[in-house]
Amino acid sequence: MYVLRPSDYRRMPWKNGGGETIEIAVAPEGAGMSDFDWRVSMSRVDADGPFSTFPGIDRTLAILDGQGMVLTVGNAAPVTLLGSSPPHSFPADATTSASLIGGPVLDLNVMSRRGVLSHRVQRLDLVQATEIRLGGSVQLVFCTRGDVDIRVGSSRVGLSEGETLHRTGGAIDMVMHAVGAVVFLVELGPA
Repeated sequence: MYVLRPSDYRRMPWKNGGGETIEIAVAPEGAGMSDFDWRVSMSRVDADGPFSTFPGIDRTLAILDGQGMVLTVGNAAPVTLLGSSPPHSFPADATTSASLIGGPVLDLNVMSRRGVLSHRVQRLDLVQATEIRLGGSVQLVFCTRGDVDIRVGSSRVGLSEGETLHRTGGAIDMVMHAVGAVVFLVELGPA
């Protein structure tokens, strides 16, 4: 169990060259855009346009900052994503485009290789001490607002805004203490 700080994150161009992404974590370590098993990143979207396609990848998107976007995936009905919306999952190999609602947004992207791994992403607004059980073989807690104190067994870890707790192993119980903090919980495991 360790904490990733913004200085640990890697900046890189989008696969389609249309912007920049900030890679929080990837496996295997050092994997590129075409050979990762899973990847967690943030992207600033400044204009309407297409998303990069990732063959064989499942993707979940959440809005971290900004007014939001309308996401169109393949032939499905458009979905409006706001900061308060739950994370939205879709196949990353489907033709996808976004229309911004009121200017640029910052989004969180979680991707996993279909048939190898699956993932689950949950937004948690903390208003009191909260106990949560995370499954999977990899767990990440990304703090997007405020500060949070996390207890796992007898270990304690503090996260500030923009930091990520990264843990590997089996399911785990965590107790989170914070008021007004927002975290995203990511669980990754075998498909």
